Amino acid sequence: MTDLPAAAALLEGAHVVSIPMRVRFRGVEVREALVFEGPSGWGEFAPFPEYGDDEASRWLAAGIEEAYADRPAPVRDAVPVNATVPAVRPERVPEVLARFVGCTTAKVKVAEPGQSLDDDLDRIAAVRDAMGPQARIRIDANGAWDVETATEALRRSAAHDLEYAEQPCATVDELAALRKQLARKGIDVPIAADESIRKAEDPLLVARQNAADLIVVKVAPLGGVTAALEIVEACGLPAVVSSALDTSVGISAGVALAAALPHLDHACGLGTVGLFVTDVAAEPMRPHDGVLRPRRVVPDPDVLVSLAAPPDRQRWWRDRLARCHAVLRSGAVP
Repeated sequence: MTDLPAAAALLEGAHVVSIPMRVRFRGVEVREALVFEGPSGWGEFAPFPEYGDDEASRWLAAGIEEAYADRPAPVRDAVPVNATVPAVRPERVPEVLARFVGCTTAKVKVAEPGQSLDDDLDRIAAVRDAMGPQARIRIDANGAWDVETATEALRRSAAHDLEYAEQPCATVDELAALRKQLARKGIDVPIAADESIRKAEDPLLVARQNAADLIVVKVAPLGGVTAALEIVEACGLPAVVSSALDTSVGISAGVALAAALPHLDHACGLGTVGLFVTDVAAEPMRPHDGVLRPRRVVPDPDVLVSLAAPPDRQRWWRDRLARCHAVLRSGAVP
């Protein structure tokens, strides 16, 4: 990463925001994030609250890189993005998709706690009905299934012509076993690894164990654009760039990564700003005609004030940044 600035420099102009979600997503109803400005632009620090400091420190490294370093040169000026459909009832699917005009790919959340496989299938069917036969549909289980459950779920879901299933099982061993099981049973659903890349001590294990057909990469959890590019190159698998429920500041970094990839064969999961009621930027990173274009984002000062988190949450995030900065300074980033 770039040279480490002092924690005081990061905190001096930092803003902690609290943004309500339009719909519950990944268990989140209000998204909190800390944004700060550096000589190259704005960076974001927004690891989910349950993450420990070691893991969260990679998110800080990514934000520092974005605010203090140059971006890699882009090889494309437009990045196609997918619609993202949370675990909503089928009748709400058209309302969600209406916020993703021009997108021809949809990622559908499945395996939501408290819901059944039938609920998932009804949601997938509603997306297919709304988007038509030519649309690409992918599903994301966030590692919630075991191999047996995933096999049955993908057998039944395959009728909807899935582009791929993202992290159907939690571990690399399970993903590898699932791919073998699907091949034996003639179930043609490619497997994408997400958590097995971004939360792994060894993100290359997926490729070595032949556990996925493609990988999902996210800038913040991997420690920045440069680190993510290196992981994609080392894995040697097709990559999809996705967001970690970022504000437009974080989405901008994701678009920079997608624009710099040598090959980009799939729409990217970078359209999630549409899931927020509002955003930190006067011109949010929302797709137009199904694409996002690389650019740096500058938050609106008035919006930063209006979205300011309560004082106790301000302190919590500032203390967390200081702790994660100490991890980076020690060189103990996992």
